[in-house]
Amino acid sequence: MQPVTHRRTRYRDRGTALLFLLPSLLGLTVFLIIPLGASLLLSFSNWQMMGETHFVGVANYIRLVSADPIFWKVFRVTVVYTVEYLFLNVTISLAMAVWIGSLSWGRQLFRLVFFLPTFTPLVGVALVWLLMLTPGGVIEWGFASLGIPMPNLITEPAYALQAVIIVSLWSHFGYNMLLFGAALESIPATYTDAAAIDGASAWQRFWKIRLPLISPSLFFGTVLTAITSLQAFDQVYALTRGGPGAATTTLGYAIYSQGFVSYRLGYASSIAWVLFAVIMLLTAFQLRMQKRWVHYDV
Repeated sequence: MQPVTHRRTRYRDRGTALLFLLPSLLGLTVFLIIPLGASLLLSFSNWQMMGETHFVGVANYIRLVSADPIFWKVFRVTVVYTVEYLFLNVTISLAMAVWIGSLSWGRQLFRLVFFLPTFTPLVGVALVWLLMLTPGGVIEWGFASLGIPMPNLITEPAYALQAVIIVSLWSHFGYNMLLFGAALESIPATYTDAAAIDGASAWQRFWKIRLPLISPSLFFGTVLTAITSLQAFDQVYALTRGGPGAATTTLGYAIYSQGFVSYRLGYASSIAWVLFAVIMLLTAFQLRMQKRWVHYDV
């Protein structure tokens, strides 16, 4: 009788666990799995909201990579934005974390000040920056008062993407700064003190000891920042609408433009799945490379 009782208890526990998990599973299914499946099916159709819908197989993907006149330009813009933003975000965040950690007072105040922009909606931040960057705005007035000519960063193709990157950095670098700062403070002081006694310079202590010890946090911040930068949309929509021309059109904005402006939802879905594939490949590459530079031993 004991095995039967044990089996009943196990089934009852599983049923109870399933009951508690059911709301989350339903939400995951309704709001994630079903939309993902529908998007994948749409990418193999010519659905345009109006007119007949036909199954076109991989025609959308073939057209995307071989016949679309701006896809590769959009792809290049997305890659340039991601690489530049990722490098600047990680570099500035790490530099600010090291600087704040070296202060004898005001650490919490500075962390709060630099982290606060991450709470503000990105569209609202971008609109405020748009007002500052437009002709006659406070930035142009500041440069004019110094006698320095200031080009219009929003309408000049050579500068528009840099304006988007600046706004993104101002809004988001605080998260990684806080992450890296917490990792730096968790390093036992005995490590750096022993290295200082052995004659290691401040740079050597940072490069050889502190940086390797915070590599798990660096890896985590790098992966998340790369994923979010590939999906950039809000700041592009609010600042430039992808212009001038296609100078700031990212894959995220191209999905919106094709799906909700041109109503070519099938084609937009194919772009979305290309973006999904790029994110998966980049994440897999980063996970593979972590074995070479991420150290989990403390």
